[in-house]
Amino acid sequence: MGRRRVRSALNLLLRSSAQDLPTDLTLLIVRVALVWVFMYYGAGKLFGTFNGPGLHNTAVYFASLHLRPGMFFAVLGGVTEFGGAVALGLGLATRLAGLALFADMVMAMVTATWQNGFLSATPTPGYELNIVIAVLALVAAFFGAGRLSVDWLLARRFGVLGVTAHRGVSA
Repeated sequence: MGRRRVRSALNLLLRSSAQDLPTDLTLLIVRVALVWVFMYYGAGKLFGTFNGPGLHNTAVYFASLHLRPGMFFAVLGGVTEFGGAVALGLGLATRLAGLALFADMVMAMVTATWQNGFLSATPTPGYELNIVIAVLALVAAFFGAGRLSVDWLLARRFGVLGVTAHRGVSA
């Protein structure tokens, strides 16, 4: 019974169908774009890199948005963004990372950018960027990483259902 549950969890997390090369490349491009954005913001929150606020200032800002305790949400947001970027970059647990990053963007909209509207005319941004990034994260969550990923290699290694041969690629 335990093996069946592990196999079901792996199937849900890693399953993927071999696509043609253009589809696999498109999924890779989506992942790279998300990595670029989330690495920038996650590292800025956690480490203060890329002129980011760092953990303390992020915690103060989150507390001002009524996300308390601020430090908890600063760490949660930073780890979600930075860790999600690393996972997407490797194509590891892509579906889970995509869902986490989607939730991160929904939270950003609800707490920080929604009140500014779409295409805000003020220096404070609106929620338009959050929507685009959230949709790209959903693409990763729904379609997975494709063949150019650690997910694909693990799925083949563990014989996860849904990894099928296509155009000369053996399962």
